[in-house]
Amino acid sequence: MVYQSDNSEHLKLQERLRKEYVGKTVDELPTPAFVIDRNVFEDNCAAMIKKANEWGAQFRAHLKTHKTPEGTKLQLQTRNGLTEAVVVSTVKEAWEVFNSGLVKDGVVKDILYGLPIARNKIQALQQLRNEMAPYNGIVRLLLDHPQQVRFLEEAQRENASQRWSAFVKVNGGQNRAGVGPASEDLKVLLTTILESPAVSLHGFYAHAGNSYGSTSLSEAQSYLSSEVQMVNEAASFTLENLKGKLGSGNHSQPFVLSVGSTPTAHASGAEVREIMERVLHGKLELHAGNYPLLDLQQQHTSLVDYARVAQHVRATVVSYYPGRGKGGEDEALIDAGAIAFSKDTGPSGSFGEVIDPADPSSKLEIGEGVDIIGQHACLIAAAYPWYYIVESGGKEVVDVWVPWKGW
Repeated sequence: MVYQSDNSEHLKLQERLRKEYVGKTVDELPTPAFVIDRNVFEDNCAAMIKKANEWGAQFRAHLKTHKTPEGTKLQLQTRNGLTEAVVVSTVKEAWEVFNSGLVKDGVVKDILYGLPIARNKIQALQQLRNEMAPYNGIVRLLLDHPQQVRFLEEAQRENASQRWSAFVKVNGGQNRAGVGPASEDLKVLLTTILESPAVSLHGFYAHAGNSYGSTSLSEAQSYLSSEVQMVNEAASFTLENLKGKLGSGNHSQPFVLSVGSTPTAHASGAEVREIMERVLHGKLELHAGNYPLLDLQQQHTSLVDYARVAQHVRATVVSYYPGRGKGGEDEALIDAGAIAFSKDTGPSGSFGEVIDPADPSSKLEIGEGVDIIGQHACLIAAAYPWYYIVESGGKEVVDVWVPWKGW
């Protein structure tokens, strides 16, 4: 796949969409439509940077949910501070950050590819790294197996490339990816990294995916505490067991300890502060991605309320069935289903909740528009070719964002 582009096709499509929809109301939009409130999005981004600042941590913004240049700028440049570091879920996203001018403009200087590196991704990321170098930009990798290091060494021999800056992915018990924080597997991997001419160890990275099951502040704090302990334990293990190999200096000093998810990033309190005050074997970095938009899964954690959810799906009632539902309730059919909302559910058990009309007892009319918050914004947004932007709860479309698609 050819990843590099001049971004002209993206901009042409966006300009056509803006001419078509900006100035119209949401009632005039084709449905289903994905709608984002820019002010709420911006407030969420500022709140997250403030949270990281309060902890004395660096922040790395995940772009996986919205995948847009506009959203990226709002995540990184807030009224409460700045960051220049991002994490992406696909090679396509990484390249589109560059293609959109965010690297050239100095908005983004540090891109982490957020999966353990596959052999077939190395060439494309190497090309991206070469393009970012004149702007003092860097591409970082995740590693959790010695074979990944060998792939990087093979590529280095072929291209005489510089060392890759890499995090070791730590398994915090969720068994999604990573190695145990004080395991023999970690020792073997670290030995391979520290002896390799192709890699420089940047730090340790963990993600508490199971934190989405949090239902209270204390639960989220517990997950965050566990994350910090895991990466700190991995760093301590490295310092104690591989002192001789660290002498080469092919590693960041101090290590970067990267932790987070949207629920844990929202958590704060005495337990978290206590951990922060302990001896850390590195400097802390916080990462999160869902937080600009939020959704029902996040609302169920009790760490956010409905007012902070920046997205919803606009749908249209296409038919009505009096008395057909449970207990003789009426049912309405809308023009949005499994693709429009994804099939993700959450603790509430539904696929979404109607927020407009606000009165759940009001009768819906055929042809009427309804606004619905879904369970998982990351998967919902992925289905839409563009997003309609409103402001401060308004009905008028003020912009259109076109997300990056593909892998």
